Amino acid sequence: MPTKTLQIPTADGQADALATFPDGGGRHPGVLMYADAFGIRPVLREMARELAGHGYYVLVPNFFYRHGPTPVIELPEHIGEEVRPTLFPKLMPMIEAHTTERVLSDADAFLTFLTAQPEVSAGPVAVTGYCIGGLLATRTAAAHPGQVAAVAAFHGPVGADGPDSLSKLTAEAHFGHAESDLTPEALDELNQSLDTAGVGYTSEIYPGTIHGFTMSDTDAFNPAALQLHWDRLLSLLGRTLTKS
Repeated sequence: MPTKTLQIPTADGQADALATFPDGGGRHPGVLMYADAFGIRPVLREMARELAGHGYYVLVPNFFYRHGPTPVIELPEHIGEEVRPTLFPKLMPMIEAHTTERVLSDADAFLTFLTAQPEVSAGPVAVTGYCIGGLLATRTAAAHPGQVAAVAAFHGPVGADGPDSLSKLTAEAHFGHAESDLTPEALDELNQSLDTAGVGYTSEIYPGTIHGFTMSDTDAFNPAALQLHWDRLLSLLGRTLTKS
C-alpha cells in the first residue's frame, strides 16, 4: 500500500500530511480523514491504510501544523488515563486556537490539494473524522456542499456549532456517538436537525462505548465498536462515491 508524507500549501503555511492509496495504479475516490486531537500516529496510519485498502485515496492532514510538524506533541505508545493529565495542558491551547475560521480556511486548502492528486479520480469526495476531527469533518462538509458527498464522524462533538450549522449539510452523513458523549435526548435533538436539513443520514449511539472508542492506543478502545465503525463507514462510502 503506497504511503507518502506530503506538504499541503495553506493560507498560513504548509501542513504536513499522510497519504495512502491502493497498489496497482489507477485513480481512486478521495477521502479526507481528520485525526483526533492526538494527531497522526501509528493507529491513524493503520486506519488510513485499512480504508485505502478498500479502494480509496486517503489524505490525513496535521491540522495543528501551525504549532509544528507531526508529532506536534510527544506521545507514548499507549495513551492511557494516567498520562492524559500531562498531555491535555499541551493540547488545549492548540484546540482553543483552532478557530472556525482556521478550520474553514484549511478545509479549502485540504480539498483543493486532495482533488488535485494524480491518484484521485474526478467527482465528489468524502470527509471523515474522529473526536475533534469529527467536528472538523462536519464543518468541512457543510462548507462544501457541491464537493463533499459523504461525511462520517465518530465520537465527535458534531452538534457543537448548533442546529443551524447542520442545516447546511447536503452530504449523506453517518454520526457514530459514544454512550458517554450524549444522552438519548441530545441524540433526538441532533437527529431533528438532520431531519430539517433533509439529508440522508444515520446517527446512533454505539452500545457500551466511551469517548474515543475507535482508537486502539487508548483505554477507551472497543474492538466491536471499531468494527461497527468500519461497517458503517464503508457502507456510506460505497453508496456515495463512484469507483472506476
